[in-house]
Amino acid sequence: MINKRLLIKNLLTHNDENSFYDKKQKISLDTKEGKAKFLKHVCALSNSNPENNSYIVIGVEDQLNKIEGVDFFDDSKIQNLINSYFKNPPKVQYENIPFPSLPRYKVVGLVTISPINKVTSLKKGIWKYVRGRTFYRRGSNSMSTLGKFELKSTNKDIVEAIEKNASNNIQLTLDGVFDFFNRHKDEYNPTYKVFNEQFVLCWAGEKKIVGDKTFFSRVDIEMINEQVRLFYSALDEVKIEYNKQSFIITEYVFLRIKDEFDYYPLEKTVIHFKENGKHDIVTELLFKPPRFNKKELHHIFNNCNAILSKLKNKSSLNESEYLDLQELPTNYMICVLNEIPNAFFKLKDSKNYIKNLEDKTSYIKYKEAVRVLRKVNYQESN
Repeated sequence: MINKRLLIKNLLTHNDENSFYDKKQKISLDTKEGKAKFLKHVCALSNSNPENNSYIVIGVEDQLNKIEGVDFFDDSKIQNLINSYFKNPPKVQYENIPFPSLPRYKVVGLVTISPINKVTSLKKGIWKYVRGRTFYRRGSNSMSTLGKFELKSTNKDIVEAIEKNASNNIQLTLDGVFDFFNRHKDEYNPTYKVFNEQFVLCWAGEKKIVGDKTFFSRVDIEMINEQVRLFYSALDEVKIEYNKQSFIITEYVFLRIKDEFDYYPLEKTVIHFKENGKHDIVTELLFKPPRFNKKELHHIFNNCNAILSKLKNKSSLNESEYLDLQELPTNYMICVLNEIPNAFFKLKDSKNYIKNLEDKTSYIKYKEAVRVLRKVNYQESN
């Protein structure tokens, strides 16, 4: 079993990117350009490593090799992106790796590209890259060709050595458990459980009882053996269940319009631990967007627009408007889900104005709103 934090450290000792790994300060999958650049690097690494894993490390400053971290990324549909654009798509896994030096809400992203020993190429165009283009690595650069490309294996031995040096052991596991408990205060109820005498799972969150249901907020769940953060939520409520072989996370979203509110199930994640030392993670989208009164929604939409206009003009807000500002991203999201025209564009437009506010509540809720919309497959083109 590979300790992913140690693996990243081992990769970063090769200070310059090369033909088996790349590092990025951040990636953006919200735009065509961002998706295209990500696909280019995946394709290039896959074609240059037909017999071994290759990697992209995200959240590292390029020049100084400094770990800066990125936000937790939980897009379970990243493989769908790979499959939809590539002929001979490789298996790609995105994992969130916590580092003690980073704030609790930051991680290092690790993209693992599994070998397929086939030439990967674009089966349809995206951004400025045309159908049929093949990418490959030459040193630290991703090159391209429309001609014939021949696979060559040159990194198998060095990558296998790096992965072997990142193997987990009992000391790393125990250190990981103690580190998790030290990073989470008592009010977050840090807990651990061992599955199949092999897997150590730690989780923490603020307990919240609503009626006959027990939720946790500000939830952090980590697979200690691999040093992978499986789940992180800054705001949403989470229900946690487990049995001998499975750990089940059901995420809820609290939505409210005036006196009409409820906790709506968003997504269920089941981690199933096998006897052969492996585990599967399966996600199921549960969310059914609630329908609110359209007349009331138009009133709320117009109020959000008025507040956004004040932010753009740097006008002061009164006490009532300041309270509404904290709910602005969530209210825009509700409008999007109820098909209010232009609500999505207004939500995206608000980002730059709420991001720099001293009170980060609105910006945290913005990121949560965008995450929910991404999960329900809302596209900007809609």
